[in-house]
Amino acid sequence: MSKFKKKANTKQEIPTSALPDIIFMLLFFFMVTTVLREVTINVKQRIPEATQLRKLERKSLVSYLYVGEPKKTDQWGSEPRIQANDVFIEPKDVVLWVASEKDKLNEVERDQITIALKVDKEAKRGLISDIELQLRKANARKLLYSTIQELEQ
Repeated sequence: MSKFKKKANTKQEIPTSALPDIIFMLLFFFMVTTVLREVTINVKQRIPEATQLRKLERKSLVSYLYVGEPKKTDQWGSEPRIQANDVFIEPKDVVLWVASEKDKLNEVERDQITIALKVDKEAKRGLISDIELQLRKANARKLLYSTIQELEQ
């Protein structure tokens, strides 16, 4: 007879004491690294479709202007309006807005700023023309019209 006997059914459990810590660290990591939308869009956006699109290389140099009918028509009316960041502006205020957007950039990158217009497809061309004129006065020469890609049928 041997002195040492082997136990037939030895069950080894996986230690789960560190599991809540790991889950909390993952949750914290994703909460810190997630970027939420910075601007609340207050205009209706029915973006036109296009067939030939180019992707932007540096999105940090892009500032957005939203043009369309306000979502709250009882408060802001039903005529298409210009939204810059979280406020509505008039075409004459575009020059000041561009200057404030350029001030946020480095001095070297200020001439490389791109203004992206997200225009509702029902907006009138006269308002867009006024915006373009003010952008020329503000020396914002790079202009981008945002569209969605047309589905091939």
